[in-house]
Amino acid sequence: MSSSADFSAIASDLADESTVFLDLDVGPQKEKILNYLIAKAVGTGRATDSDGIVAAALKREEKAPTGLPGGIAIPHCRHEDWSTPTLMFARLTSATEFTTPDGPADLLFFIGVPASNSDVHVDILAALAKALRDKGFRAALRGAESDEEAARIISEHITKAPRRKAKKPPAKTNIVAITACPTGIAHTYLAAEALTGAAESMADVTLTVETQGSAGTQEAPAEAIDRADVLVIAADIGVTGLKRFSDKPQVKVPIRKAVNEPTAVIEQAKAVAEQSRVRAYDRKAPQPKDDHDKETASQTGNAGADPTSERVRATTKVGARKSSLSGDKAFGHWVRDAIMTGVSYMVPFVAASGLLIALGFLVGGHQVGLVADAVTRDLRLPEVIGLDAPIAVPTENLGTVLVDRSGLWLYLGSALFAIGNHGMQVIVAVMSAYIAFGMAGRAGIAPGFIGGAIAVTVGAGFLGGLVTGILAGLVVALLLRMKVPDWLRPLMPVVVIPMLGAMAVGLTMYLLLGMPLAWLMTALQQWLQSLDTTAAFLFGGLLGAMMCVDMGGMINKAAYLFAVANIASEDPASWKIMAAVMAAGMVPPLATSLAVVLRPKLFSSAERQNGKAGWVLGAAFISEGVIPFAAADPLRVIPSIVIGGAVTGGTSMALGAATRVPHGGIFVLFAIDNPVAWLAAIVLGSIVAAILVVAAKSLCPRQVSTDNQNLEADISADA
Repeated sequence: MSSSADFSAIASDLADESTVFLDLDVGPQKEKILNYLIAKAVGTGRATDSDGIVAAALKREEKAPTGLPGGIAIPHCRHEDWSTPTLMFARLTSATEFTTPDGPADLLFFIGVPASNSDVHVDILAALAKALRDKGFRAALRGAESDEEAARIISEHITKAPRRKAKKPPAKTNIVAITACPTGIAHTYLAAEALTGAAESMADVTLTVETQGSAGTQEAPAEAIDRADVLVIAADIGVTGLKRFSDKPQVKVPIRKAVNEPTAVIEQAKAVAEQSRVRAYDRKAPQPKDDHDKETASQTGNAGADPTSERVRATTKVGARKSSLSGDKAFGHWVRDAIMTGVSYMVPFVAASGLLIALGFLVGGHQVGLVADAVTRDLRLPEVIGLDAPIAVPTENLGTVLVDRSGLWLYLGSALFAIGNHGMQVIVAVMSAYIAFGMAGRAGIAPGFIGGAIAVTVGAGFLGGLVTGILAGLVVALLLRMKVPDWLRPLMPVVVIPMLGAMAVGLTMYLLLGMPLAWLMTALQQWLQSLDTTAAFLFGGLLGAMMCVDMGGMINKAAYLFAVANIASEDPASWKIMAAVMAAGMVPPLATSLAVVLRPKLFSSAERQNGKAGWVLGAAFISEGVIPFAAADPLRVIPSIVIGGAVTGGTSMALGAATRVPHGGIFVLFAIDNPVAWLAAIVLGSIVAAILVVAAKSLCPRQVSTDNQNLEADISADA
């Protein structure tokens, strides 16, 4: 960083009449404005060519817009085509693409510095930040009557801005992060990208991210783990492979925090790493010899443990889970995370099974569900391959069913349907098994699976699966804490715990809970069947609104879990829930993308780029595509998309759209019953939400205080 004397010399030549443009109006486009300014700089010898500088400045704007509270925009870049450090100023007369949190910018400062002068670049940003905190400076520029007057005001304030002292570069913190979410699709990778982007802007951090998603685990390299100072776990489910991080300090955060506040997560990790270094130093210090010394040590921190972090224990096994019975986690959070773990393992079963059933109908005809068992059990492909449609198939309960398919297509369709149906029959047991796994580790899988199978047998459905999973997890967690003789310990995980856990869960279901839970499931199914159009619209609207409130948060997950669990039902009325929930979850990114098309000037350039990607994300049922819009402007975006989601969910359910496929959006359209109504519901809700977003941004501009005390930090972060 340059000294005060050096910077004073530079500051005196940063701005003059040739770099000031009052009441400029060359059009709203950023590129036109920058082209105009830099062409002037080339004309006065401050730069050698404009094209490269314009491209660099626009690239910087795409990365993160430089609009600040108070109607101020500060585009800036370093480039070899700058001949000398330059500060250009334009007072804009009309709205342009340079926007700020409280409306279009009217004061634009453009900082240009030769590529090799990074310290000067930061110094100019810091000096300008200090000057802009002075309301008189901003008012004087808005009231300046000549270019000469404006140049003098800028030079005086920039030159007298107090200089920062050079700081010793901090030691690098090596971080490894693990990201995982219940479905393993969107948040897992959004969090990884957000953390990586935040770390790239920090000179004192190196970050390696391991994603444990639906596409498999992209493991962190062993060398990155060895040098890691801290482990960040950004997950709403249990993560695997913690044995590799033996004795590393760790930070645990919900995955949404990593998506929305990646910088805060990394700062928290840096603090924990520093505290760990201090404790390591303290452990090397001479130990207290008497009670007085111990008391003194505890007061100075040498004997205390940091309450904000914990370490990965050296005995942690791959795939093991911590029990809240040890006091590490609140019971409610423990159970919630376990349920999300169960859902994450269940979703692939549901998705594969639902798609196979849909393919079975597509290949074998609409009657394949009636004859699939008989065809796959009693017939063989060589026996039917030469038969022409229609084919009479004898069944046990329905007599002879006439199917309008030839032998080959009937057999293939029946086989696909049967495979999918077998998968559907185990999804409750799988969910129960992995809820127990989330609570008690591998030992909980067998009792949980058996309990889930019993829940299906007694008619308790997904409610029974939730109960048996939680019950199995609790029982096994208690059994794991039992002290047993050494000779019995090898038998505990493979014989004793599975047997006792399954017995406890099974007897509880058969003797106590099975009948009440079955009654509840029957009542729920009868209620769904009895819904008239109005009631169906209201219920679907509620689920649709829940899908859009927090985009991957707990309310969203609750609605999605309810929908996925109902897929296991044999009642088609229950499948309408999944169609309504998936349709509503597609609305947020589609609506914001449509809003960008309708009124692009209301959005920053980065938001316009996100809007282009939102079409694909929304079509694929990845609701998280709206997060950049909602995070930047929650009060105007979230209510709008909630209303749009409610309209879509209600319309889909009222019109009778249904599916047994939990994910995929329009790419599984062939698996949707009444697809035209389903698409119409999505289009209607997206239009409603987009219009509301545009109206809210147009009629209710966001108010942000111009007296921003953190302005210097905001600008310096853009360096």
